[in-house]
Amino acid sequence: MNDHLLHQLVEASAARDPAAAAVSWQGRVLSYEMLATQVERFAGAVCALGVRKSERVGVYLDKRHEFVVSVFGAAAAGAVFVPVNPLLKSEQVAYILADCNVRVLVTSRDRYLGLRDALTRCPDLAVVVLIDGLADIEQRDGPRVVDWSAMLEDRAPTHRVIDGDMVSILYTSGSTGKPKGVVLSHRNMVAGAKSVASYLENRPGDRLLAVLPLSFDAGFSQLSTAFASGATTVLMNYLLPRDVINALDREKITGLTAVPPLYIQLAALPWPATITTHLRYFANTGGRMPRATLDALRAHLPQTKPFLMYGLTEAFRSTFLPPDEVDRRPDSIGRAIPNAEILVLRDDGSECDDDEPGELVHRGALVGMGYWNDVEKTAERYKPLPRAADGATAGLVVPELAVFSGDSVRRDAEGYLYFIGRRDEMIKTSGYRVSPTEIEEALYATALLGEVAAFGVEHPVLGQAIVVIATPGEHVADGPVDAERVKRACQKTLPAWMQPAVIELRDGALPRNPNGKIDRKALSTAFVNPFVETNPS
Repeated sequence: MNDHLLHQLVEASAARDPAAAAVSWQGRVLSYEMLATQVERFAGAVCALGVRKSERVGVYLDKRHEFVVSVFGAAAAGAVFVPVNPLLKSEQVAYILADCNVRVLVTSRDRYLGLRDALTRCPDLAVVVLIDGLADIEQRDGPRVVDWSAMLEDRAPTHRVIDGDMVSILYTSGSTGKPKGVVLSHRNMVAGAKSVASYLENRPGDRLLAVLPLSFDAGFSQLSTAFASGATTVLMNYLLPRDVINALDREKITGLTAVPPLYIQLAALPWPATITTHLRYFANTGGRMPRATLDALRAHLPQTKPFLMYGLTEAFRSTFLPPDEVDRRPDSIGRAIPNAEILVLRDDGSECDDDEPGELVHRGALVGMGYWNDVEKTAERYKPLPRAADGATAGLVVPELAVFSGDSVRRDAEGYLYFIGRRDEMIKTSGYRVSPTEIEEALYATALLGEVAAFGVEHPVLGQAIVVIATPGEHVADGPVDAERVKRACQKTLPAWMQPAVIELRDGALPRNPNGKIDRKALSTAFVNPFVETNPS
């Protein structure tokens, strides 16, 4: 049975059990047979629109059946799908569409009306497909607007595809500038799906709740891992954390993957005791989960296995910590996932000793194809495996490319990895290099705060001063939380060089980037630095 191309994961599960539920959205269920049929129809229809092999098909929708059909149908056509985060605004969407020369865009009527003026900056866009009809939509100069149902009536032969062909461009959150398009092949995505499904032990009968954006690698993985194992994905566009808990209970979810900010909110809420009887695992990605949050979740879910994971969009997924190791090393990001090797290298390319900090480097089938149309950034991250690295073979004429993450980690004597911080976010203060993640972890452990972000700002004496922006915890004993109380807690738990110079408490949630992570970069950019003089001119 062929399942080496992304869309073939759907076909293979349909062949095994055509009536099994593939995707559930708002109570409407598509079986694997129904999904496979719709994917095939979309593939032929998009080719009938004139899309050539490897041309891009953008999908700007919330989580719903048409999103799933569009992306897997584009893959089956031999095109490249570009999932656009539905939280992005028109200017951001237009930038992505223009950057990768999207040819066909699938969206809804309301989204199109909000986007229409910005599409004048997308000269390669030929067709916009509206999933909910053309009522009151006038044709203008620019892309032709067509109806979803009418489009599906046309067919043309699809393009031949091999697993080395690109299948998707996933745009990163752009924390260091404009969003970057990470190009992934069928091989990357299928290898990632099978690897993740193997260690999470996904199986037919599993029900995975998709709460992360499907434009995010870990969010899309809820589809690909489910389809690789014949499981069901339940699509959810939630408004409040309480909605997530209600869905876990109502839908009898067996697997949940989320990012730390959501888990922080979920951990503070009451949970029905019955959820742990069917929720087989919860998995963390997108940053280290605070120890206090992990402990609270485990108290709510005593029968549920925790999986702590680390991943790169550039390589889809990299490490995981097995649940039976969580008590021994809760701060670890684990070891390499199946079919990947993770190295810790010095700047000269040689392997670090045990507990020596170095750069995390990922090699294997999940290593992506680079950044779209960006030679410079691709060369920064996708580099030949150094001759001194484990796995390099001197006789190979064509060098193997690996992903150099830019993340500092250390590896202990048993091979377990520990995240230190992003090299470009490390705070240099008083001659020390300080990880903002380490400061945030210490502050979460005080149980005084709800959300925390730490970063460095210019300081005339220290080099950089440490700034903390946080929200007060909701259920804190012994009175209200203020900056002075947090400062006293820091003095008890952090050495002198790690003491925050500024602690600012805010009401309401801290800003998120499009993937749901706390946007440390946005906070630091907006912060008015009191330690340097501003030029009034």
